[in-house]
Amino acid sequence: MAELCESFTLRGPGPGGGGSGSGLDPGLCLEPGPGSDLVLLTERGRAATLFKISDQKPLGCWSVKHGQILTCPVVCNFETHEYIAVHDDKVLRIWKNEDLNLDKAFKATLSADVYRIHSLPQGGTLVLFRGGGVRTLDVLLEAPQQEIENLISAETIRWSGAFMEGQEPVLIFITQKDKDFFVYVQKPKLNSLHKYKLEQQKLARPLCFTAHITNQTVTLLCLYTNHCVYQVLIPLQQDTVEEEEKEEEILSKSLLLKLSVSGAALKGTSLVVLDKDHIAVLGNIPDPGRKPKEFLTIWNTKFQTLQTCKDLPRGTSGQLWCYEEKFFLIHGKVLTVIMYKRETSSLAAAVGKLKDSQSLDMSPFVNWNTLEEEELVAPLESQESVALKAESRMNLRSNRSTGQSGPLSIEQLLMRLKDTPNYVVEIEVKKLIARAPTVDVQAAIGCVVTTLIDRCKKNPKFYPQSLLQEIVETRDLSYSLCPDLMAVALEQKDLQLLQVCLERFPDIPEEITYACLKAFLSTSEDHLKSVEVNLDSAICYIDVECNDMEVKTEIVENGFSEEMDQDMCDTKMPEEGQSDGESCPVGLQKAALLNAVLHSAYTETFLLPHLKNLPAQQAILFLRYLYYLYVKCSEKVNTTLPGIRSPTINQIMDWMCLLLDAQFTVMVMLPEAKDLLSSLHKFVRAQVRFYSELNKIEGSLRELQRLNHLRESQTYSIEVLEII
Repeated sequence: MAELCESFTLRGPGPGGGGSGSGLDPGLCLEPGPGSDLVLLTERGRAATLFKISDQKPLGCWSVKHGQILTCPVVCNFETHEYIAVHDDKVLRIWKNEDLNLDKAFKATLSADVYRIHSLPQGGTLVLFRGGGVRTLDVLLEAPQQEIENLISAETIRWSGAFMEGQEPVLIFITQKDKDFFVYVQKPKLNSLHKYKLEQQKLARPLCFTAHITNQTVTLLCLYTNHCVYQVLIPLQQDTVEEEEKEEEILSKSLLLKLSVSGAALKGTSLVVLDKDHIAVLGNIPDPGRKPKEFLTIWNTKFQTLQTCKDLPRGTSGQLWCYEEKFFLIHGKVLTVIMYKRETSSLAAAVGKLKDSQSLDMSPFVNWNTLEEEELVAPLESQESVALKAESRMNLRSNRSTGQSGPLSIEQLLMRLKDTPNYVVEIEVKKLIARAPTVDVQAAIGCVVTTLIDRCKKNPKFYPQSLLQEIVETRDLSYSLCPDLMAVALEQKDLQLLQVCLERFPDIPEEITYACLKAFLSTSEDHLKSVEVNLDSAICYIDVECNDMEVKTEIVENGFSEEMDQDMCDTKMPEEGQSDGESCPVGLQKAALLNAVLHSAYTETFLLPHLKNLPAQQAILFLRYLYYLYVKCSEKVNTTLPGIRSPTINQIMDWMCLLLDAQFTVMVMLPEAKDLLSSLHKFVRAQVRFYSELNKIEGSLRELQRLNHLRESQTYSIEVLEII
């Protein structure tokens, strides 16, 4: 729970006071000073004042000459305890406490206009230019006239903020172009920049922004003109070549708060983040015929409740700052400080039923969101059983509670997955995947997949392809655990996910197997070239350099050659028939997909009726590919194709026989199938003849071995054996 405490005046009437308005005035801004009790106030572009809050008095004041203007707020370099300012857009000034005259301070003229300087306690100082370029202060001072890139020539920066993620500084700035807003996330030390487009809101536009970073995720809060606060989640990404060329993503937002005080809509002008569960909003409520009433409000975002509200009868400038549990705002014509305190967010605090703080030590806060791994099966049970389980373990949880927020329960996670943005879905599900693989976790993941698929059915635009594929690849799921997954993948034509499911699911119905086969055969080769599939099962025996790959069969391992085939057959094989077994009839991607079908389990009785419905041209293409694989296997002594998860000779022959049983009547009527069937017949007949000869050789060798055993050890002879 958060509540407002005493307030006091930090600065009386002066150049910085007075006036009402909205938005951030670049000539008036507050920044943290070199100590927790110090702040820097930049006033109307002329002066910067260092205040000691506890003493309510200024410690120093520096101003520029007449005709010069401070064009961005003065900041403190926390590493050197120096102050940094920019006047007239390009002139950089650096000075210390003991310096009294800015004219004698360090001066450097830059090559581009500066928008804002951000200083981080452990991340150094970052300089953001109006064109979107970013430099660290150290790099900039090495060559002040260095060229600064212009990344946003047609856009205007509306807000910027700097944060630390681990040991790396992250700079976020938002630009506007007409009615569009863009979000840039930059890691200056890694030279990484990502651009996003903010989803437009009908009949409303954003007024101001704030953000914070937690667990590699940027949480951007946007205050809109429709009296609502929206949340946008942006995962921090690793920079790749593909990212640089990709068009900016559109960031979807979710409603976080609807601002209302005593039933009246609060028109917000500024907002700041207090912690992960609380924000403060400064705004006003229109009063017809009178001056609007202005309020400082604190909201609990976790329970979407108004925690406290303070009336500001003398009006404000619309600006709000927050440092070290203190609010700073212009109230009337004076700079006012309002203290506040906050406690751990809980439902009791949200409804105002939190006990006195003295009793909190004796009764620690129970984190109801914490769910042990053995409880992850909860979604498979009834609501009553879950409630009883929670009640029976309340004491145990109280003892284990650490005061930190635990992972979401499965029920909470499933509810969030129904309407949260893609980024939230990905983050929460990956947390669940990272848990140890137990039976209960497997069941919970099955429920998660089912929830995601149900959302895909209701909203065709929602389809987390990469997340679904990661779940299937990292967990031993089955078709029965998520029965609609492959059906939705077929609707989305997600061939990559279908391939993974065929290779991993042991219980796929024959109807789905047939649907996958038909989808693979009907997809054009040109389209497949743009689809990323696993090629390990086919790449070792298919020539990827050209489509009509010629397979050399002059020297073979098992004794079969074209000459043998010609000697055994009275009729000369047509040229087209020869090519059927010598070149792969499908491309590499389609071959890999078809191999996944060959690996799937099936029952012949249930699959045969579906194969009879396979279009004739697709059946011929599939048979040609099976024939090609059969020839390839026959070239090897062990009849095994190279590669990972390549089809076996038994799988190939079983599918070939099954396909011929289902389609033979149709194929014999098609002229284009005549040469294929003839070639297949001749090849099989040659194989039968070849193995028959091998059996004769085996008998002769056995006889020779028997004779050798009958001879005396020192007897030599020469014998000629005729093999018939």
